Amino acid sequence: MSPLRRLLVLLVLLSSLFWAPSTAVHSSTLLLARSRPVSPDDSNAPITAWESSLAAQSAADAARVATLAAGPPAPSHAKKARRSFVPIAPGRQILSIPNYVARARLGTPAQALLVAIDPSNDAAWVPCSACTGCAQPPAPSFSPTRSSTYRPVRCGAPQCAQAPGPSCPGGAGAACAFNLTYAGSTFQALLGQDALALESGGAVATSSYTFGCLHVVTGNSASVPPQGLVGFGRGPLSFPSQTKDAYGAVFSYCLPSYKSSNFSGTLRLGPAGQPRRIKTTPLLSNPHRPSLYYVDMVGVRVGGKPVPVPASALAFDPASGRGTIVDAGTMFTRLSAPVYAAVRDAFRRRVRAPVAGPLGGFDTCYNVTVSVPTVTFVFAGPVAVTLPEENVMIRSSSGRIACLAMAAGPPDGVDAALNVLASMQQQNHRVLFDVANARVGFSREVCTA
Repeated sequence: MSPLRRLLVLLVLLSSLFWAPSTAVHSSTLLLARSRPVSPDDSNAPITAWESSLAAQSAADAARVATLAAGPPAPSHAKKARRSFVPIAPGRQILSIPNYVARARLGTPAQALLVAIDPSNDAAWVPCSACTGCAQPPAPSFSPTRSSTYRPVRCGAPQCAQAPGPSCPGGAGAACAFNLTYAGSTFQALLGQDALALESGGAVATSSYTFGCLHVVTGNSASVPPQGLVGFGRGPLSFPSQTKDAYGAVFSYCLPSYKSSNFSGTLRLGPAGQPRRIKTTPLLSNPHRPSLYYVDMVGVRVGGKPVPVPASALAFDPASGRGTIVDAGTMFTRLSAPVYAAVRDAFRRRVRAPVAGPLGGFDTCYNVTVSVPTVTFVFAGPVAVTLPEENVMIRSSSGRIACLAMAAGPPDGVDAALNVLASMQQQNHRVLFDVANARVGFSREVCTA
């Protein structure tokens, strides 16, 4: 090749670098750029512009190669990912809510939010600008008009039929509306799609995530996540379902102590990186409550000895809703009346100390130092999860009174026969939800900083 021809080829290559379309790089920057720290306890230093540009370019190159090899991806699915670890923190200390929270970015350019992670709900929702009844500024809200990638979901789309309480007052071509009740509040929202990323060491994102844009909130909003929620239930609009092609409907979490304000917990997405040795029990399905993670709890032990719990109070019955679920949106375990009475009485017999007056909703409290027996939940498998003292007792702010951190469920209604294994009893455990293989796993793992 002559020198002149070599020079012409070099010029063509250089021009292709400077004039290449910027959409892929822009999208990757959205998925990988860090959000602004939200807590004074956050020790994550912001990445430099140079590191950000390298990460964005690397992601863009990987995406381009994948596109060339496999053709254009479906717009509603995330890129294939081996694993992703998302830092999570107790919302109690940061937002005064019982849920655990993760940093998220929504839209293009990215708008930072601190969203609740709820495994017992499906639909994601965020407060949108001009929302009536939503948390007031300076609480962040999402502005669809500022996002170049936001698209409304129209009536007639499959996602509209999957939303809770959908309605189409404007006809088939109008935006899909829906109503939702959460923590004593009622939401009115419009269904939309946009780019969503959960902050992690990798790109945990999808380019067109379906979520609700809140416009009206009524009722008691004290326990409502002020910056939104991402549902991790089993329904079609949940995060595991919408990212199933990337993560196979598998996730796990390790919840740090609710007293912590650090993002020391982790949400692991995908089968890779999950514990190899973990005790699992079958995941059950209730067609009347398809979003919930039911497990077969077959017994309870206090201090290593079986508690005489009526078998009918533990038996799974999808027709009535009876059974046991694993939930991270409830803070303290609630047991159906006969189960709680048996556990409470066995606990008191083991402690052998005078019971002080009730504290809040807890009726087994002590104002003297006591030896706390272990509590073990036994599941089909068999799988036994033994709770140490930190998962069993809650102490007053002064530390002088300690109570059994469990309570009886409602005396009547649809939830009267439901046992809810809540977040305090799951703290510092790895809890695995493997929907693809219909199993739930438990292993001890300390994640409190």
